[in-house]
Amino acid sequence: MDVVENAEQKRFELPLDGGTALVAYRRDGERLVLVHTEVPAEFGGQGIGSKLAKGVFELLRASGRKAVVRCEFLQGWLAKHPDYNDVVNG
Repeated sequence: MDVVENAEQKRFELPLDGGTALVAYRRDGERLVLVHTEVPAEFGGQGIGSKLAKGVFELLRASGRKAVVRCEFLQGWLAKHPDYNDVVNG
């Protein structure tokens, strides 16, 4: 499964077998402020958060949007993947 945007609920979602991993956001003008990442406990330690993060930043890059990252998990992920810094704004 791939990461999809659920604009109505202001979040990116990664459907899982029996749950959904998500990154919640709020809008700030043209930017998206990524505020929270959530992976169901039963999927912890399986790389789901990393797959979700990569999918979110790929979607943002493809759509030409920028993100402000307020989520600690995503900040840590970005520190290990500086090739996505072009998507981050602030």
